[in-house]
Amino acid sequence: MSESPKLLGSEKIYQGRVFTVRRDTVQDRGKARKLDIVEHPGSFAIAPVPAPGRLVLIRQYRHAAGGPLWEIPAGTAEPEESCEAGALRELREETGYTAETLTPVCTVYPTPGYSTERVHIYAAYGLRAGEQQLEDDEDIEMREVSLEEARAMQASGEIADMKTVLALLWLAART
Repeated sequence: MSESPKLLGSEKIYQGRVFTVRRDTVQDRGKARKLDIVEHPGSFAIAPVPAPGRLVLIRQYRHAAGGPLWEIPAGTAEPEESCEAGALRELREETGYTAETLTPVCTVYPTPGYSTERVHIYAAYGLRAGEQQLEDDEDIEMREVSLEEARAMQASGEIADMKTVLALLWLAART
């Protein structure tokens, strides 16, 4: 691989509630190119495992996907929040569950071609039920399924979310 492109300049072109978009100008192989980059604070995803061979999924409307999706709980990092604290917070808010143990699954860049977002995926064990603490804009349905049912949902396209598919692959390798 050749040398990394040299950054010539950067400007913020959009500031939103969740992310910022910047336009970088880089010199790559002697040519100046412009790259639009989504700056994202990162996120957490949690595969709640209430019992061996079982998984808690949530269903919520995802505008960018054009409808509701079944997925594992997830959310955006808060400033100065550790990965573990953020994962436990999102689990509690979206499902009401607290967990005794968090096991790291992986950290991935879901779209490294244009975004800085890293998703930290965990499996949560030793769950204790509680009340959901949904934000004003959240309407979340929750369902416990077997891993076989979750795999069938993925095979049929009912589960199409990258972080959930990765969590299912990881859990399948451990059963």
